[in-house]
Amino acid sequence: MKEHYATFAGYNAWANRRLYDAAAALTDADYRADRGAFFKSIHGTLNHLLVTDRIWMRRFTGEGGAPARLDTILHDRLPDLRDAREAEDRRIVAYVDGLDEARLAGFIRYRRVSTPDMFVQRLMPALDHWFNHQTHHRGQAHAILTGLGKTAPELDLLYYQREVDAGRG
Repeated sequence: MKEHYATFAGYNAWANRRLYDAAAALTDADYRADRGAFFKSIHGTLNHLLVTDRIWMRRFTGEGGAPARLDTILHDRLPDLRDAREAEDRRIVAYVDGLDEARLAGFIRYRRVSTPDMFVQRLMPALDHWFNHQTHHRGQAHAILTGLGKTAPELDLLYYQREVDAGRG
């Protein structure tokens, strides 16, 4: 199972780089425009993804800051947000690389952001949710790009897998 999660950690970083490249090509007005997504704009969506990654990494590791709100704007400028995103992606890859099968079979205990409820959950389903959540919101940002008439990057997992496999050949 570790290889499965290592693939998703690598894919996550790859997809984020591609999405940030597309966001960097936008005007500031398009980047910040409310397009009806859960977190309104690409700016809000990219911040939300970093927020939730920090929340989950805190749950998984007990380390790092975890914002108290899901709509927190961690960085107002895209270059600063990108730097923080790349650092978090490196942290995610390192965390997953450090997992072993015993840890993957274990549990985590955490408190929700929106309520004081405590949860105990197996680690693997939590990781599944987390990587799926990232894909979900990147899809929203992708839809915003498409709605703006911009070229949206290919984010399918299959493209990442082909790229990784081509590097091995």
